[in-house]
Amino acid sequence: MRTKGLRGALAADTELGAGNVLARVLAHGADPDGPGLTFDTAVDGHPAEQPLTLGQLDERVAARAAWLHDRGVRPRDPVAVWATAAADMVLSFLALARLGAIPALMNGRLRPEIAAEYIRRLRPAGVLADAAHTELLAGHDLGAPLLGRPADAGTGDPAAAPAHHRHHDEDPIVITHTSGTTGVPKAVLHSHASLFAATRHLLTMPQAQGTHRILNALPAPHTATVLMVNQALGNRAEMFLLSDQGGERVLDAIQRWRPDGVFGFSVTWAELARFDLSAYDLGSVRLWFNTGDASHEPHIRRLVRVGSRDVVTRDGVTRVPGSVFIDGLGSSEMGHSMFHLTHTVDTDRYGRCVGRPYRFAKVAVLDEHGDELPPGRVGWLGVDSPSLFRGYWNDSVTTWRSRLRGWYLTGDLVRTDDDGRFYHLDRAVDSVDAGDGKRFFTALSEERILAACPEVTDCTVVIVKEAAGVVTDVLLELAAGADPAVDRTEPVRAALGPDVGATLRRVVPVRADDIPVTVTGKVRKVALRERHLSERSS
Repeated sequence: MRTKGLRGALAADTELGAGNVLARVLAHGADPDGPGLTFDTAVDGHPAEQPLTLGQLDERVAARAAWLHDRGVRPRDPVAVWATAAADMVLSFLALARLGAIPALMNGRLRPEIAAEYIRRLRPAGVLADAAHTELLAGHDLGAPLLGRPADAGTGDPAAAPAHHRHHDEDPIVITHTSGTTGVPKAVLHSHASLFAATRHLLTMPQAQGTHRILNALPAPHTATVLMVNQALGNRAEMFLLSDQGGERVLDAIQRWRPDGVFGFSVTWAELARFDLSAYDLGSVRLWFNTGDASHEPHIRRLVRVGSRDVVTRDGVTRVPGSVFIDGLGSSEMGHSMFHLTHTVDTDRYGRCVGRPYRFAKVAVLDEHGDELPPGRVGWLGVDSPSLFRGYWNDSVTTWRSRLRGWYLTGDLVRTDDDGRFYHLDRAVDSVDAGDGKRFFTALSEERILAACPEVTDCTVVIVKEAAGVVTDVLLELAAGADPAVDRTEPVRAALGPDVGATLRRVVPVRADDIPVTVTGKVRKVALRERHLSERSS
């Protein structure tokens, strides 16, 4: 089915891409008094949590473009942006894209020394940093001038903004970065066309329920937020962007703002699972949309019990209790989730199933030579999609190491079933070759423990291969009221299965703060393995 009206016109617009959605939506006749974006901080005197209309958003972006142009920013100039507020990130992206420059969006939680080194490797024309992050950069050699605070750019004269840059499909449009699990994160480059490929496809489809009033609980500097902003503008949807994606902050925003869709990463759903959701008014939610890492079954099951959804019956469209959760697997490099799987209270396909690929993507399970493997065999996930990134900025070595026979290798291990569904087993670096044709998977092991132990809200499995063999430690985050003194070794061993269970060394209750995570909340299993090995050697 093809959509008509504004969405259909946008999908057919060959000039439209990730760098000019705001301008093209207005050019196609969208109402300037219609929805723009809503931020949780004030914007140029406009109160926090009060929606900016489309026209007001365009004016605020033009003001920033004029200010940046006055400071010498020109097309294809990389400009690093380091701040906390979602407004600073999103408005800076839109303004720099308007100029044809290349915003490099940085997570505000990066350690200062890591941030400074990342900026040096970017070789930017300048740096925008809010007051707190400007202070953190003091004394570091950035190799580029500080242009000012992102909010300062709002003082520009919108009437003085230069004409919108005319993008080519392959023009670089944004640099975002990976989680940085092992140090300085990789700088991921997307083009005008690549970061719009998935959005263009979605615009050709009927608009899904839960995408009219969206709470964006994705990290603001992430590729996923850039995608969602463009999707919301193209769909003429309302969107409220959070600067903090903590569980309590998200629940509070749902109750006050009443979204019909909530978009986030798996770490947010894990945080929500620690709360008694029945104590909150979540009735407005029809859709939970997950991207990044695939989500765990117990977290999904808790969420789909709340809210409601529309179903088609003989009597027409009917609202029924229980929301929809769309799971997938994506990354900054993929430019969108490559898979989709819909869960409701009635579904039961879990076990790390991430569903089938979107129609715009070609995916395969590959062996080490780049040959496709049949169903049931575990191999590397290979992706070929118009949404793929264009490489790692200033790092061609890493760019080409991620390619094999025309495929982008995501670093994930997967398998398919006979019906073409994909199952995500682990990140390759977190799995362990146990010998005799066996490989142990941490993510799959965590899935099994969570499904078998209802008093566990989250867990981390660390599998290490030593000279004497494979050893497994399990770290459990317990639900409120669960007794940490209870020995859960045998239930955990049974959940792991005979092979991994035989390697179990210890089961340890921990607090969430005890687990080292990246700036986007991913567990740093490399650090946990290093800690494990140091403990064994001491």
